[in-house]
Amino acid sequence: MSLTFDQLIARLHNQHTRRRIAVACPHDEHTCHVIRRSLSEGIADFSLVTDKEHGHEAEEIRRQYPGQVTVHMAEDTVDAARLAVALVHKGEANVLMKGTLNTDVLLRAVLSKEQGLLPLGHVLSHVTVAQLPMYHKLLLFSDAAVVPRPRVSHFEAMLKYDLEVCNRLGIDEPQVALIHCTEKINGKFPHTLGYVILKERARKGLYGRLQIDGPMDVKTACDPHSGQVKGIDSTIAGNADLLIFPNIESSNTFYKAISLFGQACMAGMLTGTTAPVVLPSRADSDDSKYYSLVLACTMAGEQAPAAL
Repeated sequence: MSLTFDQLIARLHNQHTRRRIAVACPHDEHTCHVIRRSLSEGIADFSLVTDKEHGHEAEEIRRQYPGQVTVHMAEDTVDAARLAVALVHKGEANVLMKGTLNTDVLLRAVLSKEQGLLPLGHVLSHVTVAQLPMYHKLLLFSDAAVVPRPRVSHFEAMLKYDLEVCNRLGIDEPQVALIHCTEKINGKFPHTLGYVILKERARKGLYGRLQIDGPMDVKTACDPHSGQVKGIDSTIAGNADLLIFPNIESSNTFYKAISLFGQACMAGMLTGTTAPVVLPSRADSDDSKYYSLVLACTMAGEQAPAAL
């Protein structure tokens, strides 16, 4: 059984060394709220990369939490993104978080060949972890934010990264559902042909310990009755831990739908990078941004940041 968000928070409370978060442009009320909550609950320390216009806000947080917060001055948002990424690249922070700046500005710094966070040959992807009132465990899914039309190589990268998250969340043998609108393989939908390749490679043990099946729809993956009615004989049906979506439209729509209508508690982060990257949407709730930090700190490992 996977851990809950509350259990992840409790685990971070008991850690010997707090992770350090580098935040680029913590200039909005919601980001500052998440920073203060994380500090007050003792789950992380922070390096705040700001500018002269907003420096007083960062300094106020530093004074309130002496020894837990450092402030770094940047010339503008581009410089702030570069400095925040550099802190993580040099090992002076364990996690990168986006504040009030455009996503493309931060991603350019993350993807820098010289001082970035994406190793050669890795695929930049995104994983979401959802805690839904009507589901019996945490539900992970990819990719709602980065890869528009995944090819087999992208699907394989998603699996690799997401399985690491599953294992860290206590899921030893993840149940993986390959999502489509039906259970039929059809050349008109090339991703279903890719799913066949993924399942063949999984049977050969290329992805480690997991159960994988599909194509299947989301309801079949998460509702036992749907699988029974359809006569689907699969360990995944009604018990999925991880959903792999065929494209960004379907995954992002699912993200927004369960957030609005399903009252889901959500956490998300970039994967494929050398350190977790929290890239919240402007419309995400404060709780979602906080849980995303909790997830990132959980994935950051035990290594303490280098001395500042």
